[in-house]
Amino acid sequence: MTDLFSLSGQKALVTGANTGIGQAIAVSLAGQGAHVICGGRRSCDETVATIEKNGGSAETLLLDFADPMAAKDTFKGAGISILVNNAGIIRRDDSVDYSEADWDAVIDVNQKALFFTCQAFGKELIETKQSGSVVNIASLLSFQGGVRVPAYTASKHAVAGITKILANEWAAHGITVNAIAPGYIATNNTEALRNDPDRNAAILARIPAGRWGDAEDIGGTAAYLCSRAAKYVTGAVLNVDGGWLAR
Repeated sequence: MTDLFSLSGQKALVTGANTGIGQAIAVSLAGQGAHVICGGRRSCDETVATIEKNGGSAETLLLDFADPMAAKDTFKGAGISILVNNAGIIRRDDSVDYSEADWDAVIDVNQKALFFTCQAFGKELIETKQSGSVVNIASLLSFQGGVRVPAYTASKHAVAGITKILANEWAAHGITVNAIAPGYIATNNTEALRNDPDRNAAILARIPAGRWGDAEDIGGTAAYLCSRAAKYVTGAVLNVDGGWLAR
């Protein structure tokens, strides 16, 4: 029987693949046999080297989503059948002080760029009658409000909505569209929280699993959603949070 989880023969684009969750996703997809294009505004050479060291196949692509249309010409004739939208930014300030510049920067990268990257990908697959998979990286703040991150919260709520509308429109074309909402994951972005004894203790007390997640936890989930094992899963926002939202 063909391996339900194999991605052999497929080509994937993972954005924000230079570090953290994006890097783990790229490594996981390559581990299942996909050729992975590692996209980022900075070099993804470290990710590519890790994949190749483990016997996988990858390349790097510079994409800066400060321009929301940066990927509009990426998919034409490229044979990409998997898209993982992981690139994102966050700007923190009290809502009463939040600037228009910070709002626009976050919305452009996290929401507008994500939609138009999906659009370019979907258009190519529909025109060429190819099936494929989209995985968008949402957040616990797709469901919760958070504090001092109004644009990020708005953008991640939007990611959940975009995922659902594209799933509705593209299911008939054999394209699945899902999202992953990571919980508290041990990456460079959360190092300050983990190094704060009081904050770290408060977070762990809320997580039923009793630990921070690993980036590989998100990578494995993404690989599943891109595989034949998930061919009837679409429009889902899958929490990978150690039980945080169930608490």
